[in-house]
Amino acid sequence: MARKRFGQNFLHERGVIDRIVTAIDPQADDALIEIGPGHGALTDPLLARVNRLRVIEIDYDLIAALEARAIREPRLHVIAGDALTMDYAAIAAEAGAALRLVGNLPYNISSPLLFALLASAAPITDMHFMLQKEVVDRMVAREGDADYGRLSVAIAARASATALFDVGPGAFTPPPKVTSAVVRLVPRTPDFVIDDQPVFDRVIAAAFNQRRKTLRNALKNLLGADDIAACEIDPGLRAERVSPAAFARLANAAARHF
Repeated sequence: MARKRFGQNFLHERGVIDRIVTAIDPQADDALIEIGPGHGALTDPLLARVNRLRVIEIDYDLIAALEARAIREPRLHVIAGDALTMDYAAIAAEAGAALRLVGNLPYNISSPLLFALLASAAPITDMHFMLQKEVVDRMVAREGDADYGRLSVAIAARASATALFDVGPGAFTPPPKVTSAVVRLVPRTPDFVIDDQPVFDRVIAAAFNQRRKTLRNALKNLLGADDIAACEIDPGLRAERVSPAAFARLANAAARHF
């Protein structure tokens, strides 16, 4: 039974599972981690492809079944605990390789977990996650798109994001009330310079806090109109028309003030 407090919706549709595994393309020596394995719908096909599979699970009822299976299948390593507070750097050190992460993430932890992973000191090759489609749409949006916003810019500063395919509610038990999507995230240094990450995040939060405001008004507590213009950006623009690289220039100017 799914527990509401964990936001669980268990994937069961074989065609979707096969598409996810194909997208990941696991190799035998990969340091692969599945977050939230649930009843093992993805665990089984992943385990068939790698020499060792680590799974992170917080639900004690599911942990018992996974640990019982691990006794029979030593290639399965169960890590009991909260994915949000896990020491991924220590796991990578133990594995001796950069991590690859996969999971059907509970919707209630998806954003904080993504940013915890992207801020982690652990080497991470890539991440393949099932999320709400509307979240994925915002993650991959570009300036001028209807879905472009704070999340789009924050992700662009930390990783490349690619929407792979949508998944309907019927692929899960119980079915969620929303459409889901699979996204690939590859952590990387952006092709623009960010002098101070907290200031960058503060600037984009202020810019998108009231989307109809121009930069001149939205950022008035951080930068004057002349400061914005000095970054070669029109102070009359709204945030949805400003690229991540342009936001970096604004943030770097703000950081100099601070």
